[in-house]
Amino acid sequence: MGVNAMGFSLRINPSICFTQNPPKPSSKPRFLTIRCSLPLSSDGAAATGLAERPWKVADARLVLEDGSIWRAKSFGASGTQVGEVVFNTSLTGYQEILTDPSYAGQFVLMTNPHIGNTGVNFDDEESRQCFLAGLVIRSLSITTSNWRCVETLGDYLAKRNIMGIYDVDTRAITRRLRQDGSLIGVLSTEQSKSDEELLEMSRSWDIVGIDLISGVTCNAPYEWVDETKSEWDFNSDGRDQETYRVVAYDFGIKHNILRRLASYGCKITVVPSTWPAEETLKMKPDGVLFSNGPGDPSAVPYAVETVKQILGKVPVFGICMGHQLLGQALGGKTFKMKFGHHGGNHPVRNLRNDRVEISAQNHNYAVDPASLPDGVEVTHVNLNDGSCAGLAYPALNIMSLQYHPEASPGPHDSDCAFREFIELMKSTKQAAA
Repeated sequence: MGVNAMGFSLRINPSICFTQNPPKPSSKPRFLTIRCSLPLSSDGAAATGLAERPWKVADARLVLEDGSIWRAKSFGASGTQVGEVVFNTSLTGYQEILTDPSYAGQFVLMTNPHIGNTGVNFDDEESRQCFLAGLVIRSLSITTSNWRCVETLGDYLAKRNIMGIYDVDTRAITRRLRQDGSLIGVLSTEQSKSDEELLEMSRSWDIVGIDLISGVTCNAPYEWVDETKSEWDFNSDGRDQETYRVVAYDFGIKHNILRRLASYGCKITVVPSTWPAEETLKMKPDGVLFSNGPGDPSAVPYAVETVKQILGKVPVFGICMGHQLLGQALGGKTFKMKFGHHGGNHPVRNLRNDRVEISAQNHNYAVDPASLPDGVEVTHVNLNDGSCAGLAYPALNIMSLQYHPEASPGPHDSDCAFREFIELMKSTKQAAA
């Protein structure tokens, strides 16, 4: 359709419109002439809209399996993506959340309304890439204010092909998730797809029973040597000079877990999730770490079998997914929670010393303590809902936590867990000498 221009003039008396500095009276009225033009269609009629709006309009949809449709504005990558929608109550740390492999297959909705204020930097990465399916936020900051910032959040997501939406009612969606539980959703910027098509996509996909670990684990063993940088290090007094050899199973491991272990003097070999237990034992480690990771622990029976073969041979420490795998390997059961725990403000009681820790958590599954055999001790309890947040089995030198002791939300309430693992390896090594 061809476009021409239609012009018109508008005469305004400034003595009527402008009151701060009115013109002096004169015998003749003075007028300002404003000339405007509108685009014309090929038939000479004026177009109904502007050729280009000076603001971004809603160009994306989040369609949930319950039938609700949420219009939003897009940033980052474009396209269509399906995932499970969960909400995270953290006030800060969105970059760590973006690079946490435990969020694979999920859209993360941030309850804090302002996201992007501090931009991103390369020191806060928790893994080699972004694994989450998409980011849902209320307000996207148009400026950044942080001396460490090297890139805006929008540019960061676009380069990593991660979808994001903003200007959506995150409070209303959060209420719905709390009431109905985590929901499958579809995020799309493709106007060619109808609401009905997107709804069908959301109802035909399920995250339960899917092995998400295989998509986030490393491909081959490697040595980890980086410690916590000196400006960020803490609890450094009184550490043993002795080193301990640790094999860390990568189910989606966060870099900060490895940094904290290295800071405590551990020499770490990271191995893939399918690494055989017999190969691990050939390395003669002082301890084995089973890391965090995404999804359903029941969907990875090979990992449970690996854990079973290692139990009782060396001290073990499980974090998040590792905690759940330990629960299953011990004969217990895991179950899917209504909307899970996602945030940096979860209070956990350490039942051994009656202290309360402020913890960072990210999981949709939990261990059923009633299903555990005799001798297994529940060491930590989530004070929000009473769920199991930690286990110990002294007879087999086992310890585990459902939350992240390396994340420092308290800020350092739970870092002592690494010291406990060191002491567990030390005592076992001395007993075998």
